[in-house]
Amino acid sequence: MHRTLYDTEHESFRSAFRTFLDRKAVPFVEEWEEAGTPDRDFIRAAGEAGFLGFELDPDLGGLGIDDFRYNAIMTEEVVASGIAADLFSMQNDIILPYLRDLTTDEQRQRWHPAFAAGELVVSLGMTEPGAGSDLASITTTARREGDTLVLNGSKTFITSGATCDLAIVLAKTGERDGRGTTFVAVEAGTPGFERGRPMHKIGRKGQDTAELFFNDCRVPVTNIVGEPGRGFASAIGNLPRERLSIAVSGVASARHALALGLEHLTQRIAFGKPLADMQSIRMTLADLHIETDMLETYVDRCILALNEGDLTAEEAAGAKAKATDLQWRVVDRILQFFGGYGYMEEYPIARIWRDARIQRIYGGANEVMLDLVGRRLVTKE
Repeated sequence: MHRTLYDTEHESFRSAFRTFLDRKAVPFVEEWEEAGTPDRDFIRAAGEAGFLGFELDPDLGGLGIDDFRYNAIMTEEVVASGIAADLFSMQNDIILPYLRDLTTDEQRQRWHPAFAAGELVVSLGMTEPGAGSDLASITTTARREGDTLVLNGSKTFITSGATCDLAIVLAKTGERDGRGTTFVAVEAGTPGFERGRPMHKIGRKGQDTAELFFNDCRVPVTNIVGEPGRGFASAIGNLPRERLSIAVSGVASARHALALGLEHLTQRIAFGKPLADMQSIRMTLADLHIETDMLETYVDRCILALNEGDLTAEEAAGAKAKATDLQWRVVDRILQFFGGYGYMEEYPIARIWRDARIQRIYGGANEVMLDLVGRRLVTKE
């Protein structure tokens, strides 16, 4: 089925971004996986090329582009290139709305130019050891003392946590009968703020994930991001975009795995003929291809809805759950077709398989996504 989501200018952007990845990222995949993080020179090069913070005001280093189709193209090409990094989806899809929509004029002058230039890597500190998908249970606190906030607590599973220059942290601040939460920006090097070492993960080894620790960390109140006491509401408002980003990645990964599988199955000879000549294999490929096509169509509709400001929380949650479930089913089945070779890391399908597993967990576990959709159906909230 012909895909109608993208226009000519989008495809030109795709070509330029893929050329950038092929030159600046693909040759260094193994090096980044060993280091546990992308090279900072690469991040700066991405900023110089206009691939970071392009939604920001041109006067502050951005391009003024507000079209999530460009974000989706970047996600699709990162997947297709074979690099395992969350840099672009994290900075452009997840972090950017906090910087663009919640910051003051003074904060924008401080942070936006460096962010767009690739000089300021930002992490988002929400998840805690005892509060993953249940953000209402966070225990990190920010107590006000005059013109200062004193942070205490910890965050875990934070993308770019070990290498971030700025962390936007969700903390309890006690407004609204003790239930209020606030986002606070903490610069690296602030006394009392410690970035943990990169955690050893099953997959996505080329992107650092770490814990953040706050021990009487004193931050000026001018670093409050958004409305005090309304942090949880701001987070909830940005989650549909985050979950849609994961859905785009899930469908792209399924599509990429299918392409690798088809190439392998038409070349691999077993019992005197290509594996693709076996009816059972053709039927499995057909089934996975049809499902991927159908889900891609739905996710494309979600992208357009986000652009129009109409994407609902349950639509994004459903897209995230179904896309990542499909991704895992496709990738796991294709790896099976590779046999023992699929378990060897020099084959791309092995890396795709291990990198896919987290997709059903982060951004809200899929079980939570389905419950969110179910609650809306039952209560019609």
